[in-house]
Amino acid sequence: MKKQYKLGVIGGGFMATAILKGVVYSELLRSKKIIVADPSAAAREKLADLGVYTTANNRDVAGNCEYLLFAVKPQNFDAVAESIRGLPVEKAVSIMAGVKKQKIKDALFGNTIKVARAMPNLPCSVGAGMTAVDIEDFSEDADDCSFILDLFGRIGSVLTLPEEKLNAVTGISGSGPAYVYLFIDGLIKAGVAQGLSEEEAKVLAVQTVAGGAEMVARSEDKTLGELIGAVCSKGGTTVMAVDSFRADDMEGMIGRAVAACVKRAEELSE
Repeated sequence: MKKQYKLGVIGGGFMATAILKGVVYSELLRSKKIIVADPSAAAREKLADLGVYTTANNRDVAGNCEYLLFAVKPQNFDAVAESIRGLPVEKAVSIMAGVKKQKIKDALFGNTIKVARAMPNLPCSVGAGMTAVDIEDFSEDADDCSFILDLFGRIGSVLTLPEEKLNAVTGISGSGPAYVYLFIDGLIKAGVAQGLSEEEAKVLAVQTVAGGAEMVARSEDKTLGELIGAVCSKGGTTVMAVDSFRADDMEGMIGRAVAACVKRAEELSE
């Protein structure tokens, strides 16, 4: 039976709003083909500004959409599943960290429901995000795959990966923006300590990180080691800083931090 809405979303928080803005502003879908459920009247009011339909009732969404996007906190999934049990959900997409596809299937319609899992990150809110997506359940339907990838492609870059790699994704791109912000904050504070104003140091640090990342993306013919070497001249200034980082085991510190993040993601997945 044809559904009234192409996309239904349960949860109208920060990431759901970012995805919906990308979908509506890029005209992937007309706003009238989207319905969103959230218990907060304030959240529904903000979403209504996009022209999408809103409701406080999860069943209004789950029973009337072709694709159901779960955008709630993982700890709220059991209650959400209970609220829509018995409705004919066939295609689901989840951005819930740590909630495996099989748990979603078991809570709803078993293996008759197809589930995609996605791990977007915070920069999706400004159209510069990175999302890893597992679409293995939909691999036999090109239209389904295209639509699901487009949902996230409108808010940044997309990489398809199997579900078993999503915890590693959490440690790199999912949580990674926080690591970048820490590094920028450190650069700003170091700049202030060296006599710059905070605003001057921020401009320099932010553009340096953004420019450095852009150069890595464009320099496919050069390794990161070669790019580092291009900035360092023997006996110069940069090499002194790089040697200091290496003496403090910066690479090992990053590896340990990512491992701790992935370990926690694995614990939440159990």
